[in-house]
Amino acid sequence: MRGRGDARSSRALPVSWRPATWHPRLDMGRLSRSRSSTSHRNLPHLLLFFLFVGPFNCLASYSRATELLYSLNEGLPAGVLIGSLAEDLRLVHGAGRQDPQSQPPEHSGAERNPPLSFSLASQGLSGQYVILDNRSGELHTSAQEIDREALCLEGGGGAAWRGSISISSSPSADSCLLLLDVLVLPQEYFRFVKVKIAIRDINDNAPQFPVSEISVWVPENAPVNTRLAIEHPAMDRDIGTNGVQTYRLLDYHRMFTLDVEENENGERTPYLIVMGLLDRETQDQYVSIIIAEDGGSPPLLGSATLTIGISDINDNCPLFTDSQINATVYGNATVGTPIAAVQAVDRDLGNNAQVTYSYSQKVPQVSKDLFHLDENTGVIKLFSKIGGSVLQTHKLTILANGPGCIPAMITALVTIIKVIFRPPEIVPRYIANEIDGIVYLKELEPVKTPIAFFTIRDPEGKYKVNCYLDGEGPFRLSPYKPYSNEYLLETTKPMDYELQQFYEIAVVAWNSEGFHVKKMIKVQLLDDNDNAPIFLQPLVELTIEENNSPNAFLTKLDATDADSGERGQVSYFLGPDAPSYFSLDSVTGVLTVSTQLDREEKEKYKYTVRAVDSGKPPKESVATVAITVLDKNDNSPRFINKDFSFFVPENFPGYGEIGIISVTDADAGQNGWVALSVVNQSDIFVIDTGKGTLRAKVSLDREQQSSYTLWVEAVDGGEPPLSSTTKITILLLDINDNPPLVLFPQSNMSYLLVLPSTLPGSPVTEVYAIDKDTGMNAVIAYSIIGRRGPRPESFRIDSKTGNITLEEALLQTDYGLHRLLVKVSDHGYPEPLHSTVMVNLFVNDTVSNESYIESLLRKEPEINIEEKEPQISIEPTHRKVEPVSCMPTLVALSVISLGSITLVTGMGIYICLRGKRHHREDENLGVQIPLKGKIDLHMRERKPMDISNI
Repeated sequence: MRGRGDARSSRALPVSWRPATWHPRLDMGRLSRSRSSTSHRNLPHLLLFFLFVGPFNCLASYSRATELLYSLNEGLPAGVLIGSLAEDLRLVHGAGRQDPQSQPPEHSGAERNPPLSFSLASQGLSGQYVILDNRSGELHTSAQEIDREALCLEGGGGAAWRGSISISSSPSADSCLLLLDVLVLPQEYFRFVKVKIAIRDINDNAPQFPVSEISVWVPENAPVNTRLAIEHPAMDRDIGTNGVQTYRLLDYHRMFTLDVEENENGERTPYLIVMGLLDRETQDQYVSIIIAEDGGSPPLLGSATLTIGISDINDNCPLFTDSQINATVYGNATVGTPIAAVQAVDRDLGNNAQVTYSYSQKVPQVSKDLFHLDENTGVIKLFSKIGGSVLQTHKLTILANGPGCIPAMITALVTIIKVIFRPPEIVPRYIANEIDGIVYLKELEPVKTPIAFFTIRDPEGKYKVNCYLDGEGPFRLSPYKPYSNEYLLETTKPMDYELQQFYEIAVVAWNSEGFHVKKMIKVQLLDDNDNAPIFLQPLVELTIEENNSPNAFLTKLDATDADSGERGQVSYFLGPDAPSYFSLDSVTGVLTVSTQLDREEKEKYKYTVRAVDSGKPPKESVATVAITVLDKNDNSPRFINKDFSFFVPENFPGYGEIGIISVTDADAGQNGWVALSVVNQSDIFVIDTGKGTLRAKVSLDREQQSSYTLWVEAVDGGEPPLSSTTKITILLLDINDNPPLVLFPQSNMSYLLVLPSTLPGSPVTEVYAIDKDTGMNAVIAYSIIGRRGPRPESFRIDSKTGNITLEEALLQTDYGLHRLLVKVSDHGYPEPLHSTVMVNLFVNDTVSNESYIESLLRKEPEINIEEKEPQISIEPTHRKVEPVSCMPTLVALSVISLGSITLVTGMGIYICLRGKRHHREDENLGVQIPLKGKIDLHMRERKPMDISNI
């Protein structure tokens, strides 16, 4: 069976063969088996089925079933099997099926002669979505991924492409077909097959609102349960259950809820439902998030901002804050003089808040003619000249009218003060620039800048008129001599626009009868560029972690300029000392860095920034930016050397300092704190974290192990921590701590038989010893330091080899036991070590009485120790060592160590071979032992001899 992935469920049948209950997972073989297994239960249905389908079945067989239908999911990878045209058209003998119109079943499609060939009717875009195997007829997905939404929603239903593939969207909203025309050749098996591939939807698209912000307006008098459709519902390119299923609000504000309605086409529209009483004057807007959710598994979401605005209705009327106001007017006041003003407030908006003013019908017409009420502003002005017979008090009832409201009412009492004489007159003549009663002065004008001349006159010509200045400000009014009744208004000190821009003063004239007249003067200062921008902080201290992302935000500089207009507009610039990778937005003052900063490369930056205004000429100020780059754990510990080698004398005391492991970490603080540990052989060695001192827990013996290889790990304190390792080699230097070990003879009780016929110069025996040390400490010398016997000086020993030879011919008097005390000494420095061994030589023709010889051996020999030192070919150097370079010494020591190891190994092999040879000779000759291959000697070992140092 061939696996077809998800497309296996798209097993196809000829269209005319499909029953009404056909399922895409059933092929004809399985359909026939299903029928036979359920024949007893569904017999009536089957009879009815064949009654209607039978004629079409015959017709389909005759027409060779020229239409196939497959289905598969969108988004499948390349190589997924869609179906086999050869099998589904029953052109091969497979799966228990065969085309009755084709050749006999024993011939498969591959065995046909000529073989079958499958091809698309045209090669236009056939390879874009599917691949057809020309020999087997298998149809697979291609590398071009099938996107159902791109094919059938964007491409449009029913739109055909030129070539063998076309896309068709059937009337059903969830149908998407890929159409292919396939030719089956050769001519004797020719068929023209239409293949339809239904593309099934998967949930690969999230709901999306057409706009990011949706606005809904609700009248503030909307009753509870009012439903309002939310425009711009979410769209989902998927279909069916994968499309939009529901909506919800993130915050309902306890005033709203959400409902969803579905129309005949299956489209769902969200509705906003009012759940509480609204009042625009209390809250005029609610903001929430509307979420659309599809029915996929897992579901996908889309959201937009929902703004619910509360529209105003006319539910408030104008109101006065007071019920009555009082006003006075002189009888000689000029027409148009403002008397009073009324104002009512309406809390509504727009047209609902428009207020107009009018007199009540209770106001007499005389008062209406004398005082004019502005219906829009509520200002009351003198409308006509006050005559002598006018009433002294007028009661004006004023109404405030709003749309659909009962008018609010206020009373204005106006009292007229009659004047018998005319008041003084004030006549101004302006020197400074004056427009519509406002005098314009530049700031920083010098002291005593003239503003205006004032002429004061008494119309009656009877009274003395005095004049003074009323109001606050740097002004003074003084008589201008030599003229009388002339006054000059001027400044008393420079004025600053940034402190105060507007002044209002009055020139007051009064006569002896008590009449006062005021002339109001308004002074407006004009700004000048007299202020430089000021930074809020002259020193801006910043921090940023190293390895920042490019164009990272640092800060927003802020400088203020007290001037106005263009003179107060500030632009920002970097100083010349700023590195090129820092950027400063001239308008917003946003400071960024365009590249990654590395603390290990540079930790602190300090440079200037400028703030420049737009005045002419411009002014500027300077601030300093100090940036500290914070450390991140981006550097591993680094050893000073790639590997370390230490030479240590053996028997070095435990916990003594072997060497220092130097390690550094470029990071700072905890990130740069390094802990050292021994990875292997931590049972022998330990390392101090603080100083990096390497120590051995025990004393080291070179004879047990001559070198050690360690791995030391350095781990920093960062999070996560970083680490590195290094290799450490420890070479032990030899110390002369082992005396020579005598291997032969094996004890002081051993003896050898020496025949009297032995020729002078012949080797008799040997002393063989080894030294576990190395180098000069293992160079051995042999010497005879004591003799006992008839003529023991007849024997001598070779200092290098330890061979004992006969020097002189043996006489009759030489018969008996000769005892030689041999000293075996190494060449250790500064103090050589040695061992001794007794060599027993029995001169006789034969060993006739062993007991006698043993008794002689048991007696303690009286031997005088000779002080003669052994002659060693390599003399030790006792001269004072001059300071030289360490490297040749280290190399020499290394060579000596390696040579010692080789020497000890060779000697061990030699001893083993020699022991085996002696053992074989003992078995063959009894106590007779041949030495050096020249003479036969006899030796009997009675007991081992302890080797002692003398």
